[in-house]
Amino acid sequence: MTLTPQRGSGVHSGRPGPEARAGSAVPAPGSVPGRQKAPAKVGGQPWLMALAVAVAVAGAALSLNGVLRGWAWYSPVLSTVLTVAFTMAGLRALRWRSIFVTAGALAALVLILTFTFFRPHSLLGFIPSGSTMTQLGRYLRRASETVLAESAPVAPNAGIVLLVCAALGLLVILVDALAYPLALPATSGLGILAILIVPAMIKPQSVGALGFAAAAAGYLLILGCSHWFAPDSRTGADTARNPGQFRRGALTGAVALILTLLLQLVIPGFDQGTFPQGSRLNPFGSATGLNPMISLGNNLRSPTGDGRITFATNAASTPYLRSVTVDSFNGDTWAPDDRDDTRRLGTGRMDSGFESAATEVRVVTAVNTGRFTSPYLPVPFAPEAVNGLTGRWSWDPATLSIKGVDANSRDQQYVVLSVAPQLTPDLLAQATGPVQGVPDQFVRPPDNVPEIVRNTAEAVTAGSNTPYARAMAIQRYLRSVDFSYSLQSPVQGGYDGNGLSVLADFLTQKSGYCIHFASAMAVMARLEGIPSRIAVGYAPGRPTGATVSIGGQGALPEYEVDARDAHAWPELYFQGLGWIPFEPTPSRGVVPSYATEAAAPSGASTNENNDGLIPSNSATGPLPGGTPLPLPGAAAPADAVARLLPALYSAGVLLLLGLLLASPHLARTALRRRRLNGPRADRAAGLQAWAELRDLATDFGVPPQSSETPRHFSDRLRLSRVLGEPEGTDADAHGAVRSLTAEFERRQYGRPPSGPDGDGTADRAAGSSAVAVAAAVSAGPGESAADRIAAVRASLRAHAGPLRRFRAAWLPASTLAGWRRGATAPFRAARRAARRTRRGLAGVWSRTRSGLHRLRRSHWPRRS
Repeated sequence: MTLTPQRGSGVHSGRPGPEARAGSAVPAPGSVPGRQKAPAKVGGQPWLMALAVAVAVAGAALSLNGVLRGWAWYSPVLSTVLTVAFTMAGLRALRWRSIFVTAGALAALVLILTFTFFRPHSLLGFIPSGSTMTQLGRYLRRASETVLAESAPVAPNAGIVLLVCAALGLLVILVDALAYPLALPATSGLGILAILIVPAMIKPQSVGALGFAAAAAGYLLILGCSHWFAPDSRTGADTARNPGQFRRGALTGAVALILTLLLQLVIPGFDQGTFPQGSRLNPFGSATGLNPMISLGNNLRSPTGDGRITFATNAASTPYLRSVTVDSFNGDTWAPDDRDDTRRLGTGRMDSGFESAATEVRVVTAVNTGRFTSPYLPVPFAPEAVNGLTGRWSWDPATLSIKGVDANSRDQQYVVLSVAPQLTPDLLAQATGPVQGVPDQFVRPPDNVPEIVRNTAEAVTAGSNTPYARAMAIQRYLRSVDFSYSLQSPVQGGYDGNGLSVLADFLTQKSGYCIHFASAMAVMARLEGIPSRIAVGYAPGRPTGATVSIGGQGALPEYEVDARDAHAWPELYFQGLGWIPFEPTPSRGVVPSYATEAAAPSGASTNENNDGLIPSNSATGPLPGGTPLPLPGAAAPADAVARLLPALYSAGVLLLLGLLLASPHLARTALRRRRLNGPRADRAAGLQAWAELRDLATDFGVPPQSSETPRHFSDRLRLSRVLGEPEGTDADAHGAVRSLTAEFERRQYGRPPSGPDGDGTADRAAGSSAVAVAAAVSAGPGESAADRIAAVRASLRAHAGPLRRFRAAWLPASTLAGWRRGATAPFRAARRAARRTRRGLAGVWSRTRSGLHRLRRSHWPRRS
């Protein structure tokens, strides 16, 4: 049989044909025996694809404004994204292999990060050194502290910006790999989505229009670039050059947009930010515990009251529930100091720490935490005993915060005996002695206090002669009409946190919520020499209308609090009296009687989620009769959504597991459909059908051998009995194999066609007996390649055992082999590179040695 040069199997000649992927021994399409194929031009595709990827990633990064404060962080992000993207484009323009392009991109990422963040600690300003690694450890620790201790938007310190740049650089590599070498441009959207998830889960206003529009534009550029430069005739997918593509794309986009708008009406949590506001998705249950100083803003902005706590008390006024004290302030953030080395086990007897200058009143409070989950226990201040807890608990003598050792607050029911001192303004005014016995961390003001904070403290307290007078002056200033309570202003203004820079912005804007008011009073009190700390817990709640009977106390009124009541307030220390709470936040909580001033107007509130959360001082009327209960009312019945969440999460996990197990079957089915369905050139259809025949044989235990010709493989398949007998009911399958083989041989080895259809006169006059045989056994005009493949597949399934059929359907050997080749491709490429390097070094050494020998012979001729 006379062989003629083969023709490429697709328009995009840079991709191997299906027969090459299946392991055929035939030469690569388009090659001429004995002559190396000239490399195809790269053109502008790598550069335009790099631009599209950079636009997508850098555009999605715009949504991080509000997670990071300001825009100073965006310049290093943009330089990192552009450097990595265009490095890969340049390496592809030089025709480097994909594995080396990825390695070059990683190297470029390391160099640009070193140049941006470690210039003084590197060699030549961009090469990492030992000092670079030391500084990297410092940056990572700083970033960890920022993530754990600050609330968004966080200050863009070098550590957190370094992590953002590194993550976005890696995502550029991932998105580019999916869009270009793997030819999965639609899947590249997962990398872009990974960026958008961060602001969607943190920012109250979610991603924002600018970030979403920029990310969508970049994603569309990736799809458009991929389809424009690499239309693939082997698939049935439309390309940018097909007529009607724009109309179909617009229709698809419109349907997707409509579905998106409709879904957000039924999925909880999309009314104010995507996930943090409503649903708070958590596969391990509803984590509604209070996260001190970090998630307090999100708790307040919650449109629904999560983490409901009920309590009954005999106190004259509804008490605050206090969870934890944050007393350590480094200038960037307030943070709790658990003092684990000084904590005491057991809560049956506690020392409240109050001094004897004031009259003390004992208060009994019974608490039911329900679904509220936190390591800290909410109790009225100051507790002397807590009984009825399950698990082991410890308490801090310095702050009286109660923390679980091997338990948390969820589903706890307990009774608290606390002491409430009877304080008066005169008593506090007399507390002018020097502070003694208070740790320095409560007294020491932070370094680098902004001038506006220091000047404000001095101006507000001017003329105040006692610590109490200075404290009242600060509280009066913060509760004045100049300030307003707002949950949204700090987010919109980019100062939603509790560091010194945030505090300066708050005093300038004069709008914020309890975090800002409490932080401002605590810092200004320290500047004026008054020890301070911040308590985090719940403001006084609302009566439920029920009563609870407690032994020896009778029927006590029941109250409730939830996430919307989350609150922070300052506690100031007065010598001889101890720690005294104040309430500087306007429109929230209740100002203590000792800190109340007659006819003192307070700031307005723009909080829309907390109507009716401030308890009224008016009489509530007679309460219904109490029902004797050992502890306050049982937890409120969970709503339907809460009950369904565990089932939904379990179903989701099972669905993901099922998709994972079914992924070989789905991939094999999708590949078969792409090969056999959709319009394509006649020659491409024949090659795809042959590739499908080889994969079918592999799945049913007859894989092609690397040394076989197509005809030998066809004969071995028909003689292996997996197709049954060549006569009778299996005759169609045998005929289909013969016709597919003959068509492949004619298309692959026949003379090149003279017409655009690949069916010119030169092809019909090949003069080869093989062509004549192929024409004789080819299928008729009414029988498509898909029909012949279906006949072969039906025959294979009919003659296979149950185990073989199951493996062919759900664990196809052809697909798994392809995945194994893909997984080991980087290692094979590395081995080939190592072999080429060794051969190159050996050749250099051989040529060098030969040159030295020739040089020696020319200078020292042999004796005659």
